[in-house]
Amino acid sequence: MMFRIERDVLAEAVAWTARSLPARPSVPVLAGMRLEVTEDQRLKLSGFDYEVSAEVTLELHTGEPGVVLVSGKLLAEITRALPAQPVDFVVEGAKAVVTCGSARFTLLTMPVEDYPSLPAMPPAAGRVGSDTFASAVSQVAVAAGRDDTLPMLTGVRMEIEGDLVTLAATDRYRLAVRELRWQPDQADISAIAMIPGKTLADTAKALGGSGAEVEIALSSAGGTGEGMIGFSSAGRRTTTRLLDPEFPKYRSLLPTEFSAKADLSTAAFVEAVKRVALVAERNTPVRLAFKSGEVVLEAGSGDEAQAVEALPVDYEGDEMNIAFNHQFLLEGLGAIDSDVARLQMTTSTKPAILTGGKPVDDPGAPDYRYLIMPIRLSG
Repeated sequence: MMFRIERDVLAEAVAWTARSLPARPSVPVLAGMRLEVTEDQRLKLSGFDYEVSAEVTLELHTGEPGVVLVSGKLLAEITRALPAQPVDFVVEGAKAVVTCGSARFTLLTMPVEDYPSLPAMPPAAGRVGSDTFASAVSQVAVAAGRDDTLPMLTGVRMEIEGDLVTLAATDRYRLAVRELRWQPDQADISAIAMIPGKTLADTAKALGGSGAEVEIALSSAGGTGEGMIGFSSAGRRTTTRLLDPEFPKYRSLLPTEFSAKADLSTAAFVEAVKRVALVAERNTPVRLAFKSGEVVLEAGSGDEAQAVEALPVDYEGDEMNIAFNHQFLLEGLGAIDSDVARLQMTTSTKPAILTGGKPVDDPGAPDYRYLIMPIRLSG
């Protein structure tokens, strides 16, 4: 087996495939990356850890068919460091030789016959723009839990009803919901999938920016339970096993009526929260005191370091003091994708909703909502 390819093309494809390889593989062979040159002069790079698979297909001008398995992380480090010249990859017995300019690397090969077969792509369900998909997933995945002892909270719930896709994630302290339109293959499709949050976030980020469409494929379209979801775009495809579909009934958590509304400059709000939070211990809140035309941010108290900052605000409602975990607040502000942040509140102890500010003449619900639980103020 041999092939020649441009360094940048190879390095990007290897890096994309290597990101799904396990850091601590259960068996050594799972640390490998499979490279195959097909009869029709294509190079396929793939990785699989029994949970997530990734595969990239590249066009070749020069290649001899064959299959080889080498260390994926090492190949990624080597290709990233190569000079900007064509790369020659040749298999010689039990070794693979990578040559680029005057640089030459020899890698040991691994037994390719021990490597698991990649799962087949599930049936296609529809498609969505890669940039829209990447943006929507990043907005929601920020609220997914990180505690593996509660697996249902580490996922992103994807609900598909016709041409509407709803993504939702929660870690019990905040909830993010994003709605977007897509192009389903069946107009009456209805499906629910619970996707591992980190895997979905990494996949959406990696497939975004190409300007192409992402095709979504579901093995359990029309149902729930054990299944698999796949994403493909521009010669790249990835699959992941789904989590158990159990998820909190989140729609009932979203308040529909509010007693107060505050519109602030997102950038100014973010900077002020960051400054005030410098004196906040990890679990101590940032306090917000709203009144007409002004919000005062405070952190620290008593014998501790203290910080106070005031910001102009377009505020409607009675004066209110409310407090939030500053990291959760900053992550929500970073996700709303709007110059104006709108915070809607009921009382100082009930959930608040953070959205992008909407035009006055737009009565519809915003397509992105970030619910954040306040921290009860002592006294």
